[in-house]
Amino acid sequence: MPYKEKEINKLYYPIGEVADMFQVNTSMIRFYEKEFEILQPKKNAKGNRLFRPEDIENLKIIFYLIKDKGFTLQGAKDYMKGNRNEVAENQKIIDSLEKLKAFMLNLNEEL
Repeated sequence: MPYKEKEINKLYYPIGEVADMFQVNTSMIRFYEKEFEILQPKKNAKGNRLFRPEDIENLKIIFYLIKDKGFTLQGAKDYMKGNRNEVAENQKIIDSLEKLKAFMLNLNEEL
């Protein structure tokens, strides 16, 4: 049985890593933090923002609504307030489909 590398999950992610995940500037992450009250990263003694996995999931939802669906900032805020559970479920489905797509593309390359 081949060795399967286990995914390492951090408890906190610095803002630079979060910005790299979403391929945006750190200023955009800070802007969304101000605009969306659902984003509440912890701050250490130096004042550096440390994002939890829940914050990352919330950012995924925000980026999905704004970038993919074309919502305005106010529209995304309103939609998240009214349909929070539905949006979270949709994001989980999208994440699993992206993982499946990556697996299928990898499998196709190996054949």
